[in-house]
Amino acid sequence: MDAQQWLEKGNYQTINDHKIFLVDSLGFDQSSNLHTKPNLCILHGFPTSSFDYWKVIDSLSEQYRVIIHDHLGFGFSDKPMNYSYSLIDQTDIALSLWQKLGINKTTILAHDYGTSLLTEILARDNQNYCPMTIEQIILCNGSMHIEMANLRLIQRLLRNKLLGKYIAKLSSKRTLKKNMGAIYVDQTQISEQEIESIWYMMNYNQGKKVLPIVSRYTFERKVLWHRWIGALQQTELPIEIIWSDQDPIAVSEMANVIHRETKNSRLYWLIDIGHFPMLEKPDLWSQKVLESVGL
Repeated sequence: MDAQQWLEKGNYQTINDHKIFLVDSLGFDQSSNLHTKPNLCILHGFPTSSFDYWKVIDSLSEQYRVIIHDHLGFGFSDKPMNYSYSLIDQTDIALSLWQKLGINKTTILAHDYGTSLLTEILARDNQNYCPMTIEQIILCNGSMHIEMANLRLIQRLLRNKLLGKYIAKLSSKRTLKKNMGAIYVDQTQISEQEIESIWYMMNYNQGKKVLPIVSRYTFERKVLWHRWIGALQQTELPIEIIWSDQDPIAVSEMANVIHRETKNSRLYWLIDIGHFPMLEKPDLWSQKVLESVGL
């Protein structure tokens, strides 16, 4: 599947005056038990988009109504220049979108960048401010413990106030391919078409111009560390941790720490897989997701 085919698979909703692109399996699911399926809302990672799940959405949709949107500043969603791209605002957008789609009860799956939105949702849920019932959460390779993360050089340069805009301007499909390949174990699993599609969506709506602003989210993880890690520690919700053991960014020890500090979690390892398990080993990853929730 290429970028245009993914665009045709989804649609737009306007949230807080911004166009948000989403793929909702309600739009292409023809199964007879469609309206009895539980909801699965997915929060994607950085610097990619909902396209991360193109290989697994069909298998997940056999059991779930799956909803994946592009965060503001990502993929096919709007990318305003005059915007903070705060993770708090991104959480507001996600919750507003789900409410608009009629989601009253859901499992939430988050990867990478998306795990910070999830922890903000948990902080609100712990205080009874979440507008929907969360049945379960699934965490996948996200650097919530930012002090343990091994950020790539490109990430550190992009978030730099002085250098970021120049690094973004100089970035290319070649540098994307190099950096994506460095966080895969099996580099043969990322195709030229996949790189082309990811690069196209990163550039869509002049995305390179907002990339340095979006990249500063890692600082927010430090500022709000106690709120977000505290939310993980306090929640009573069941937590499924599905973690690739060879992730060079969200290192394996981070999963162990999260498992130890949470009240109701289970840890599942994906062996010899890198940072994007849903792209590198999609069948294994989706199987583990479905098994972890007993479907």
